[in-house]
Amino acid sequence: MTKITRCLVAVALTVASIAASAQDGAAKEEMFGQAVMPVGTSSVASEAPRRVSITNANTANTANTANFADNSADSNVASSSPSAAGARPPVSGVRGPEVGTSEFQKFIADSTGKILPVFGAQFFANAASTYTPISGAPVPADYPLGVGDELMIRGTGSIDIDYRATIDRSGQISIPTIGPVALAGVNASDAESVIRKAVATMYKGVTINVSFGKLRAITVYVVGQAKRPGTYTVSSLSTLVTTLFASGGPNPNGSMRHLQVKRGGKVVADLDLYAFIAKGDKSADIKLQDGDSIYIPAATGHVALVGKVNTPAIYELRTANDTIESMLDVAGGMPVVADPRRAYLERIDASKSQPRSVEQFALSGNGLKRTLKNGDVLNITSITPDFSNAVILRGNVDQSIRAPFFPGMHVSDLIPSREYLITRSSIKRQNGVVSTGENDNVTNEAAGNIASRIGGLIDEINWDYAVVERINRSDLTVNLIPFNLGKVFSNPSSQDNVQLQPGDTVTIFSQQDVAVPMDKRRVFVRVEGEVKVPGVYQMTAGETLQNLLTRAGGATADAYFFGTAFYREQVRVEQQVNLERAATKLENQLRVEQSKNLANSRATTPIDAQAAEAQRQAELKIAQENIALFRQMKPTGRIAFGLDPQERSFARLPQLKLENGDRLVIPAKPEFVHIFGSVNAEASPLWSPNSRVDDYVKKAGLTVDADVENIFIMRTDGSVLARNTSSWGFGGIGGVIVMPGDSIVVPQKMDRETAWTKFTKGTREWAAIFANFGLGAAAIQVLKQ
Repeated sequence: MTKITRCLVAVALTVASIAASAQDGAAKEEMFGQAVMPVGTSSVASEAPRRVSITNANTANTANTANFADNSADSNVASSSPSAAGARPPVSGVRGPEVGTSEFQKFIADSTGKILPVFGAQFFANAASTYTPISGAPVPADYPLGVGDELMIRGTGSIDIDYRATIDRSGQISIPTIGPVALAGVNASDAESVIRKAVATMYKGVTINVSFGKLRAITVYVVGQAKRPGTYTVSSLSTLVTTLFASGGPNPNGSMRHLQVKRGGKVVADLDLYAFIAKGDKSADIKLQDGDSIYIPAATGHVALVGKVNTPAIYELRTANDTIESMLDVAGGMPVVADPRRAYLERIDASKSQPRSVEQFALSGNGLKRTLKNGDVLNITSITPDFSNAVILRGNVDQSIRAPFFPGMHVSDLIPSREYLITRSSIKRQNGVVSTGENDNVTNEAAGNIASRIGGLIDEINWDYAVVERINRSDLTVNLIPFNLGKVFSNPSSQDNVQLQPGDTVTIFSQQDVAVPMDKRRVFVRVEGEVKVPGVYQMTAGETLQNLLTRAGGATADAYFFGTAFYREQVRVEQQVNLERAATKLENQLRVEQSKNLANSRATTPIDAQAAEAQRQAELKIAQENIALFRQMKPTGRIAFGLDPQERSFARLPQLKLENGDRLVIPAKPEFVHIFGSVNAEASPLWSPNSRVDDYVKKAGLTVDADVENIFIMRTDGSVLARNTSSWGFGGIGGVIVMPGDSIVVPQKMDRETAWTKFTKGTREWAAIFANFGLGAAAIQVLKQ
């Protein structure tokens, strides 16, 4: 019996302990997380004032204070993207983005050849199909709080508050120990004061700070002519424009000028998007509310502005009374080059047999007030870039100018002085005569540069002929009025000082533009070498080489008359042209010979064909190398006088009239003779009187493949003695007397079936080329290679 009693007592004590524990837990729950003093604390601790702390840090759905800033930066607009938090995708069956162009755009493209953009469409061009707006936008002061808005409350003072609350369906938040606070409909700017008053009813001396976390989402509907119509879950801060951007805007047939917001069966906003895009006017943009519908009607009509407008495009008509002036205002007006005197309006009238018509008018006064209709095309032309009061000076002048015309204007007024005729290139050459070296010791120019440029500092003007071009506006013909430019300055009262008219063009020529007679050209020639006074001399028209030598004081005692070299620029140019033709001819011969060899090899045995192909490729490579060398040679423009080697005076020089840029070089008598080619030792032995070719060949020694029969001589006077010449006399080439400075060339012996293959391997065929093109030293350098 005693054991039974003891068991019952133990059970009773256990039940009592469990009940006490349950009551303690309930008491703690009623304190909303406030700190509770534990049982068994000391008497000193129990007498200290208890610190109240209101927080929901222990709840499962709250975050740390350190994370509040991050949470408050959450997106405050939810898009139609299924992946966005809290977002709802558009309703099923909605059309995707429109592609292609509208029918009116195609019509304009057929008329103008250009696909014009629809004004305003670019505003939505970069809108993604799942638009995600910028997060963390500030909450406006007049934002009305509502169900689902989240507030973060912090308080310091007599109590500590760090609490996150969300407005429930009753429009309230509940703060532990303080109770419910009604916030639905309260502006965001007033929320802090409302909560402060609620806290003050329970605690004094508390500083309250309220910020906002996630805001509630609202559901709106985009219907009508939208690119992506459907249901959109967006932030409660969203406006008509931001939601339009999220939905992609109107489709090609939708209106941009009547974007409506319908609420409770009434139109509460009618936005003209053109006013926003063109001028930034958002006065009609309103904040959306839950359940609003955005309706995009079809466009009432379109017109096209083409030509000289600041923004050529297709524009939508807002009303039936839109004028050209109002549409140009949206388009940004006209550029300065537009001609308001000529505008063309193309109009469609489907009731007529020929529905299209065009009319012209000026864009001033009544023209700007004209009403536009659906399908109109307004074409504004550009001004004609013609000057009504200008004359032009061009050609060999300081700079081409367009000068204002005035009554009684003459050529001398357009060209006040001769300095106006100094060209910029002439000034550049004059400035370039000062050569600056890299250091103080280098002040001279490269050899030959100065002498070659003397006399060329200024472009010579054709003083005898200049011309005025005059356009006859009545029949659009051009009249030329030539005049003597020199007399304009020497006798301004002469008829050559032509009286000008508006639109005249005066052209001045140089002597290079229109070649003048020889007796009117400037002549600067250079003489060098063995003359008493070498230099550059200015000669008069008709003077000859003898006159030049007289100016230079005559020849010195060391002058080598046979080696006299005379160079002329015009001859050099002609030689260069002929050299290019010869190179092209050689290349053509190469192709012909290669084709023949290839055709012949096909009729032989495979072994012979292989050998012939190898030989053909070797000849081809050598020929190509020789042609490349041939093209590298530059003619000198030398003219061979053909003087007798024993000549001792210039009496036999031809009576050649001098031209500008001519150059005469009289060398001293050379001491050496040059021999190279198929010899044992290429050398330059001393010249000895009455020595012949054979004498020098024996000294150099011939190789086994030397072609003795085709030896030729390049003489110091520029001529060539070869096998086909008749000046050898008895004894052949070996008996020709060699003159000082001559070059003896011994080619290689080659037995080939064509003249072309001889050229590809040896040097024999070069002789005629050198003789014909006056290649001189350049030829010798090629042969030595």
